[in-house]
Amino acid sequence: MLQTENSQKPHDRMAAFLADDLAAVNTLIRTRMASEHAPRIPEVTAHLVDAGGKRLRPMLTLAAAHMCGYEGPYHINLAATVEFIHTATLLHDDVVDESGQRRGRPTANLLWDNKSSVLVGDYLFARSFQLMTETGSLRVLDILSNASATIAEGEVLQLTASQDLGTTEDIYLKVVRGKTAALFSAAMEVGGVIADAPENQVRALFDYGDALGVAFQIVDDLLDFQGDASAIGKNIGDDFRERKLTMPLIKAVAKADAEEHAFWVRTIEKGKQTDGDLDHVLALLQKHDALTDTATAARTWAAQAKDALAPLPDHEVKKMLSDLADYVVERIN
Repeated sequence: MLQTENSQKPHDRMAAFLADDLAAVNTLIRTRMASEHAPRIPEVTAHLVDAGGKRLRPMLTLAAAHMCGYEGPYHINLAATVEFIHTATLLHDDVVDESGQRRGRPTANLLWDNKSSVLVGDYLFARSFQLMTETGSLRVLDILSNASATIAEGEVLQLTASQDLGTTEDIYLKVVRGKTAALFSAAMEVGGVIADAPENQVRALFDYGDALGVAFQIVDDLLDFQGDASAIGKNIGDDFRERKLTMPLIKAVAKADAEEHAFWVRTIEKGKQTDGDLDHVLALLQKHDALTDTATAARTWAAQAKDALAPLPDHEVKKMLSDLADYVVERIN
């Protein structure tokens, strides 16, 4: 494990450094998730907001703004915007995936219903656009609205690609860049834009967020097959049960012989899964080194994220961001 003198994880150090800003973001989130006429909105939103998430994406916005010397108030708006977009996508994702657990707790659609999750997600998207327009920056609006469209596009692409055994790693990366990395990169980029940072630094922030987001999702997909269920907040093998072709499965399918291919057709394309199938999946992943190769891919993306930081100003946050890229892949261990 990566250690500091305080043995703190990088995102915990970042949260401590940004504590005042994060408190302001939380206050703004609670104010803007209120609804005078529909009390279910704050109920559903609070269930996710209070579930113990790390606030990683809004922290990236705050960190980028600090690193680039921003001294105004609007990084708070943008961090809250990013968290609203993220929360909205989680609400929608759990409906699409028919998930029953998120961050170790029952999902909103399980506690309430699908209609509430979808409509509250829509409300949060609308709130996010209100927040971002208050900055008065058309470029910020352009970045975050494009990211919102890209996230939705990635989710739709995943619908068509996830159960298609012809899905390649390139298609998988398009999905990941859409549904996950787009918000990481936008969160970083708007922090630099609001600080009026030089263009090479804004691009560096985007590149860091993009690579970090890809590494983050690859690791999540890897942990689905080798993680601790209590630590990752979902059951081992959920992606297989939901017939999602993530990188480990794509790598194993690519090396499958005829008998193995028939197994993948039955379990993924046709969805006919029986007891013992998950154990067979884990054996195939080991046989074809799919987990090891996926871990290597994640580490490569994390290294790209660290390299992207080079043009950015020397700042204590910069070291935290570098350590964060290391930590994302150290979760594999």
